[in-house]
Amino acid sequence: MAAPDPYSHEQDLPHVVVLVGATGDLAKRKLLPGLLHLFQEGLARHAHVVGTSLDEISTEEFVELAREACQEGSNRKAEDGEWRAFAAKLSYVPQGEGAAALRDAVLAAEEQVAEEMAREHPGDAFEVRRLHYLSVPPSAALKVVHTLDEAGLVERSRIVMEKPFGTDLPSAQRLNHELHEVFDEDQVFRIDHFLGKEAAQNILAFRFANGLFEPIWNRNHIDHVQIDVPETLGLDGRVGFYEATGAYRDMVVTHLFQVLAFTAMEPPTALEPGPIGEEKNKVFRSMMPIEPQDVVRGQYAGYVDQEGVDHDSDTETFVALRVAIDNWRWAGVPFYLRTGKKLAEGARIISIAFKEPPRTMFPQGSGVGTHGPDHLTFDLADASKMSLSFYGKRPGPGMRLDKLSMQFALHDTAYAGGALEAYERLIHDAMRGDHTLFTTAEGIERLWDLSRPLLAAPPPVRPYPPGSWGPNAIHQLVTPYAWRLPFERGWRDPNPQAE
Repeated sequence: MAAPDPYSHEQDLPHVVVLVGATGDLAKRKLLPGLLHLFQEGLARHAHVVGTSLDEISTEEFVELAREACQEGSNRKAEDGEWRAFAAKLSYVPQGEGAAALRDAVLAAEEQVAEEMAREHPGDAFEVRRLHYLSVPPSAALKVVHTLDEAGLVERSRIVMEKPFGTDLPSAQRLNHELHEVFDEDQVFRIDHFLGKEAAQNILAFRFANGLFEPIWNRNHIDHVQIDVPETLGLDGRVGFYEATGAYRDMVVTHLFQVLAFTAMEPPTALEPGPIGEEKNKVFRSMMPIEPQDVVRGQYAGYVDQEGVDHDSDTETFVALRVAIDNWRWAGVPFYLRTGKKLAEGARIISIAFKEPPRTMFPQGSGVGTHGPDHLTFDLADASKMSLSFYGKRPGPGMRLDKLSMQFALHDTAYAGGALEAYERLIHDAMRGDHTLFTTAEGIERLWDLSRPLLAAPPPVRPYPPGSWGPNAIHQLVTPYAWRLPFERGWRDPNPQAE
């Protein structure tokens, strides 16, 4: 366990985390292991967790469930003493016991936190805050919001909401209106775990900290941009959810558009939540409506054979689209987005294609242009990586060129062990009240407004075989360019094995 820093009101605020849906899949895979890691790193030493869900179990059974989840879901193992200290901060109350029981459990946890703080920091003034994490289906979210209101747990609290935030503009507006009847907008944190990844935040550092790249980050030097998130997995028991949403609602509005905003935003006046959020919203205001002719929808073969799916279902399991941003920086630069289930590879990349020189002086057969334009690529997978590809001369006589690359990987640095996973970072940011990596009501409603032409008249779904890259029509969509994935060369192995 890392040695705790001196008590900091900035990094380790006393909290009670109300984890709604505490026995669900997300809680077991990400949230409970994430809270343990924050505790181990000294970032949530004074956070007690009150779990609640529909399961009628005791606190002792919840602690055992959490122990198994942390053993399976974390690559940072807790020693016995660490685990006992963390387990002492866990409690559980079934949702069936009602709002009063939840209130009593939270107040008891707050009392424990206050006693703990008084022992460790006698004489210090502090306030125990509440963080409500709603790890529940969207259809259940508002019911939970009203339960928290009935329990009197809105004061001193923030609430984390999982996607999707509505399924169209009217539903998003209704959701926000009803949510704002209980919580103010500055209390609401709409989570997008893509933006919690180190690589996504590295976009800001890469652009705004380096004089090499920011001057060329515009239509004069960038040809086109691709944001590509293929998945090899199928639906894994999420058929009911997917039938009501599809790939566009599930992934594009809530994830890919957010990544696009980080890529395309203007320099904020400060690296603070307000200025960054405003620049993201300016990107959304500048985007052109999503027209059906700029979209390819697909459905993998065999989808309709699954239980719970209508044989006439036109739900898309794949979507690719072309997006235009009508502002001074990006006018004429197309952004191509692609995501889908059961595709050839699993990846999460942003690929910036730079314009080629206006004239080539190299002889025919030199190799220039045979591998496409130079690319700057961000890999948004958990192992943060970046690559810059360019043409260089092959050793030897004559002028033969080949595509070379410079690559960076987080695990090549001394900082790899200090990286927080996406959910860990976002939970900690929500505790601190930092909205930088979260979506606003204005932003999400604007995106649904832009989606109205597509949702009103979606193009037909096209079949594609599992293990492919989607329907063939995606190549016409991206013409005259080509999709960056699959890569012409893989990432370098940081630990090559000797022959």
